[in-house]
Amino acid sequence: MTDAPPPTRRPRPDPLVLGLSTGFTVLFVALTVVFGDRARAVYTAGAGWLLANLNWLYIGGVSLSLLFLLGLFVSHFGRVRLGADGERPEHSLLSWFAMLFAGGLGSVLMFYGVAEPLNHASNPPLADVPPMSDAAVDEAVGFTMYHFGIHMWVLFALPGLALGYFIYKRNLPPRLSSVFAPVLGGWIYRWPGKVIDALAIIGTVFGIAVSVGLGTLQINQGLASVFGAPVVAWVEIAVIVVIVAAASWSVAAGLDRGIKLLSNVNIVLALVLLVFILVTGPTLMLLRGTMDATSIYADWLPRIMFWSDALDRNPGWQGRWTVFYWAWTICWSPFVGMFVARISRGRTVREFIGGVLILPTVFTIVWFSVFGYAGIHIERTEPGSLSGPVVDDGQTAFALFGFLEHFPLTGVVSVFALVVVAVFFVTSIDSAAMVNDMFAAGEEDRTPTGYRILWAVLIGAVAAAILVMAPDGGIDALQEVVIIIGFPFFLMSAVMMYSLVKGMNDDFMARPEPSTRQWGLTDTAEKLEEHEARPAPGYDDDGRALPRITYDDDGAIVIPGDVRIEGELIDGDGDRGDAGS
Repeated sequence: MTDAPPPTRRPRPDPLVLGLSTGFTVLFVALTVVFGDRARAVYTAGAGWLLANLNWLYIGGVSLSLLFLLGLFVSHFGRVRLGADGERPEHSLLSWFAMLFAGGLGSVLMFYGVAEPLNHASNPPLADVPPMSDAAVDEAVGFTMYHFGIHMWVLFALPGLALGYFIYKRNLPPRLSSVFAPVLGGWIYRWPGKVIDALAIIGTVFGIAVSVGLGTLQINQGLASVFGAPVVAWVEIAVIVVIVAAASWSVAAGLDRGIKLLSNVNIVLALVLLVFILVTGPTLMLLRGTMDATSIYADWLPRIMFWSDALDRNPGWQGRWTVFYWAWTICWSPFVGMFVARISRGRTVREFIGGVLILPTVFTIVWFSVFGYAGIHIERTEPGSLSGPVVDDGQTAFALFGFLEHFPLTGVVSVFALVVVAVFFVTSIDSAAMVNDMFAAGEEDRTPTGYRILWAVLIGAVAAAILVMAPDGGIDALQEVVIIIGFPFFLMSAVMMYSLVKGMNDDFMARPEPSTRQWGLTDTAEKLEEHEARPAPGYDDDGRALPRITYDDDGAIVIPGDVRIEGELIDGDGDRGDAGS
């Protein structure tokens, strides 16, 4: 009787990575709750210093990253696959896009779809045109597309490309530290690499916590609009508990049964809401607005992608908007990058960059055109109906549900929108929990489920702590915290670009020199025709590929397939043998 094989031990998170990330998060939650006002003062001072002295770094860094990715797109590296040579993508284009959208910006578009264009039209960023004028609307559309278009996805694409390359091409562990292997070498497995992984987890927790915080404020406003629920802290905490519970179920179910299913369902729900607004709103204006927005974006992008308001035309505006967006996005960029890399395995570098930058941007243009122009149309028809609470009173979370009050079936559509918002935030949390688990353990989908649930709970705890600390200034507090947390990731992005190019170039230069047809002396028409008719190296006269010689670990030649030898075999001593032996 043979002994049964010992059970395979499931991998556990690295103790140092787990300790640093959870320790910092728990300490932040405790200090924020206990020292509410004093903690807020520290966050305000830190964020204020960064905005006053380094806003140019946030602005320029993202635009330079875009130019870097475009360079890779057109280079010879564009044909490299994120995986083994010849590996095919495992997800269809539609499912890929749905997961890109749901794991990235879906929840953000629900929050800012109406509020962002309305805010900028009422307070033009360049302070150069009258509020709500046609020029102000164009300026608002230009800046909105700048914030949520290609630039925001650059922050996801850069780490996603780097992670996809080093994890699936070089087979390194699924951790952010793997991206820095060409720079750190074996140190990625020691304390420097573990610190990088802990920072990635912390950034993800806080970045998604900001999203959860914004979503909680929006859901509370929706519950108030539809059911008359009070806009108070205990309702917000209850909302967070429900969302975290749903996310825990999804992440426990896994990528295909949980996250992918919810992502596909939610993209359909979002499209239904989009079509409803388009059909029941000023349809012709919204269709024309979508065309206008596309050309406005193309016109404004080169003008503002490096604009840092050096002359203080609109003091404080960039800190509240552009810098906040870039800092917030880069916080959770390792998570979205890892998630995007995970679902993009098998795609080429060119497919990855083009798909991640263009597909979501096209949807963003359509979404903000429909919701943005519809909101501005309502404001111009009924001045103050939206700008009063959203712009003057700063109730950004009210924008979507106040907007829906101007459409038929308000109650039904508002409940539907609540579901869409909630599911978007669930997919954001469950995706983040899955990726944090990978960063901590260095393995994909093999750790005990409890660890993935732990990350979902910590994200909810951070969001709750920030909202409890500043119940009357939730969005401002969220912005201040994320601007501070996001700064180290900007510094890492520069090193990431260098490391990625170095790694790709090292691998590319290691390839064998390409072989070409060898031409002899060609001094007659017959010889020219003869040489042109020769097959390419590695192919026979009929165009069939010849077997490629490879070697095993012992140096022996390995020829795939059946081999027939016509003639005799001759060994190293010159002795002839039987070809069939």
